[in-house]
Amino acid sequence: MAEQLTAVAGEFGVYLDGLLSRLDQNAGWCGIFWHRDPEGIRACREGREVPPWDVVDALLRDLAATYGTEPALAERERARALHTAALGAYDACPGAQDTLTRRLRATLRERHDAEEREAALAHRLAGARTEGEAEALRVDLAWARDSRHRATARIAELRDRLSRMPRPEPAARVPGQGVPGRASHPAASALAPDGPAEAAARTRRRTEGRPAAESTPAKPRRRRRGSARFAGLDDETPAPLVLPGTQPDASDLRGARFAGAEAEAETDGQGTAAPVPHPDDHRAVAHAVEHLAALRAAGRSGEAYTLLAEAARWPAVRLPLLADALTHADWTTLRWEAAALPPEQLLAGVAVLAEAGRPDEAHRLLREGAARPPEETGAAVARLEAEGRTRDARTLLDASLRTRTPEDTARLAAPDPDRLAPLLLQAARQVSEDHHRALLHALRAAGIAP
Repeated sequence: MAEQLTAVAGEFGVYLDGLLSRLDQNAGWCGIFWHRDPEGIRACREGREVPPWDVVDALLRDLAATYGTEPALAERERARALHTAALGAYDACPGAQDTLTRRLRATLRERHDAEEREAALAHRLAGARTEGEAEALRVDLAWARDSRHRATARIAELRDRLSRMPRPEPAARVPGQGVPGRASHPAASALAPDGPAEAAARTRRRTEGRPAAESTPAKPRRRRRGSARFAGLDDETPAPLVLPGTQPDASDLRGARFAGAEAEAETDGQGTAAPVPHPDDHRAVAHAVEHLAALRAAGRSGEAYTLLAEAARWPAVRLPLLADALTHADWTTLRWEAAALPPEQLLAGVAVLAEAGRPDEAHRLLREGAARPPEETGAAVARLEAEGRTRDARTLLDASLRTRTPEDTARLAAPDPDRLAPLLLQAARQVSEDHHRALLHALRAAGIAP
C-alpha cells in the first residue's frame, strides 16, 4: 500500500512541504510535531503517508499566528480539499479497510487512556490544597484534555471513512444482527501507517501530552515519574461513579422483579428494567461470536468491526451475554460503540449490565458514555428530566460530573441553564463541598449562575 499511497498522496505531500517551509520548525505546533515524531512528519511531507486532519489544522493555526488569520483561512480551503482527496485515494488501496479498522481500535484505546487520566487529574484538582498545586494540575489537565480531543476527532474521521467503504455482502450478516439494510456505524479518518496519528500511540508513552490547539502551544511540563499523559494515575484513583439505585452487589438484583420481561420496559418512568434473555438472544449471540471468529480467521477485520458495531445496537438484554462470550478486545470495541448510542439506549445497557452482576462493566460503559460533548449530555439530561425520568437523568449527570473539570461540567448547563444549573450544583454537593464550590465558581465565570 505504501507505494500506491506515494503516488496518490504526492500532491498533498507537496502542499504540506510548502506549508511546513513557511513555519518556524522549532516553534508552535510545528515544533511539537517535529520533536514528537520527526519520521512521521517526514513521511507525510514526502507524500508517503497522510496525517490526520487535526495535525494539518494545528499547522494552519501556526500559519495564522505568523501571517494573520485571513491568509490562513484562504489556505484552509485548499488544504482541506487536498487532504480529502489524499484520504480518498488511500482508502481505495487494497487492505485499507483492515488498516483503518486496526487504527480505530488503537485510537479508541488511546481515548480511553486519555479519559482515565483526565478523570484522575480532575479528581486531584478538586482536592488541591494550594494554588501552586492547582495550577500544575490545570496544566497537566489541559494536555490530557487535548489528547482526548484529538483521539475523539480521529475516531470520528475513521468512522466516517469506514462508513463510505463497501458494506459486507448480505450473506455475511448474522442472525439477529438487527434491521437488514441498516447503515453501519459511522467510521473515520486517522493517518497512514506510522504517521503522526499512529506515532502518537508510540510517543505518548514516553512524552507529555499537548494542550488543545485552541490554546497557545507551550512546552510540556515534565513529570517526576512517567509521562504527563499518565501523571496522577499512579498516585490516586478517581472516585468511583455511583449508579443511583444500584445496590453494592448487583447480582442480588436478579430474580422475580425481572422474570418474564420480554422487552425493555419503563419502571414508573424512572429507568429501564432489565429483561431476562430469551433463547433467541442466546442463539443470536452464539451465531455472532462464531461468525466473528470466522471473519478474524479470514483476515476480514473490517467486516468484523462492522459486526461488532451492529451488535452494539442490539437490545440491551444481550449485552451481558456478549460480555461473557467475546474476547476482551472485541468486548472493549463493542462497549465503546454502545457508549456512543443515544442516552436512553446507553442507560438501558448500563442498567442491564448492573442487574446481570457486572457492575464494573456498567461503570465503564456509563463513564465512556458520559465522555460525549458536554452540551450534548446536558441536552439529554434536560430531555430525560422533562420526560419524568429523573433517576436516569441524575445517573447521567452524576457520571458526567465525576469525569469532567468544573469548567467542562459548567458547559452541561448551556442547553437549559434554569433547569440544569440547580441539578448540577445539587449533584456536585453530593460528591463533596469542594466539587460544589469549584462548580459554582465555574458556572459564575460562564455567566450561568449569579
